[in-house]
Amino acid sequence: MKCFVLIDLKVNAVQYDDIGQMNMYMGYFAEEENEPDDNPPIGIVLARDKDELLVKYATYGMDTNLFVSKYELYLPNREELKQLVDKIMFDEED
Repeated sequence: MKCFVLIDLKVNAVQYDDIGQMNMYMGYFAEEENEPDDNPPIGIVLARDKDELLVKYATYGMDTNLFVSKYELYLPNREELKQLVDKIMFDEED
């Protein structure tokens, strides 16, 4: 895959303007930096925390190559990882 990958690391929770800023960077790279045979750029915003509803509405109608994710400073221990897996499995059953 030949494309630019733009990564923005935020030390706090992601805000709507962080998403808009990444969308602007992606537009710039698509129009000004891409070569004719390049694929569209991919934008990744990594933040300490994210509000799923804020991300949903802030990315509404935007390029599907823009991703917002939460990062962890430390790997979870065994019990925390088990609880996280159980939560995901339980929430998917609803």
